[in-house]
Amino acid sequence: MSEHFETLRTHLINFAALTDKDIDESRPFWKPRKVYKGDFFNLQDIVCNDLGLVIKGIFRVYIMDEETGLEKNLFFFSENQFLVSFRSHLNQKICHYFIQAMEDSEMIYISNSNLSSLYKTHPNWAVFGRLLAELFFTYSQSRTEELLFVSHEKRYMRLLDEHPTILERIPAYHISSYLGITNPSLSRIRKRITTKEYQ
Repeated sequence: MSEHFETLRTHLINFAALTDKDIDESRPFWKPRKVYKGDFFNLQDIVCNDLGLVIKGIFRVYIMDEETGLEKNLFFFSENQFLVSFRSHLNQKICHYFIQAMEDSEMIYISNSNLSSLYKTHPNWAVFGRLLAELFFTYSQSRTEELLFVSHEKRYMRLLDEHPTILERIPAYHISSYLGITNPSLSRIRKRITTKEYQ
């Protein structure tokens, strides 16, 4: 727990300029959690009550097409990223998608009720809440704009920028699903990029 909490401390200071006092007073609320490969941080149709910081591992956020049974990956989250279904967490309404570990993972998390209590009693934590909302709004907006305006190849490059080791960590078909293309199309994109790098 202590090692995880120090990682959290560094991240919180960088993210929201929280003081050591702010962070230390939150310490009783944070808990460590292991999520093994294939297990879920949150399930569809269940309220997302926890906000986690990924210490180790990678998660995917996906939906299931009820008609075809096919899964569609929406986001990936890995080390030093906050993990939550933000709208569900904020409004305490059911989550519309699954959040699943792609490998054995570790995190440190805080419940909605404890975080809300910090917002009410600590001005700096209230600032953290605003910044968290802005972060997840940016994630959502960027994803929407990518799907509308950005080529598959550029989306692929952005994914690698955000998660540099993702190709070595998850099967390629999950990346294809995220990009909205087939595995052969992904192979062609990777080949084109490799060719450009060596020209």
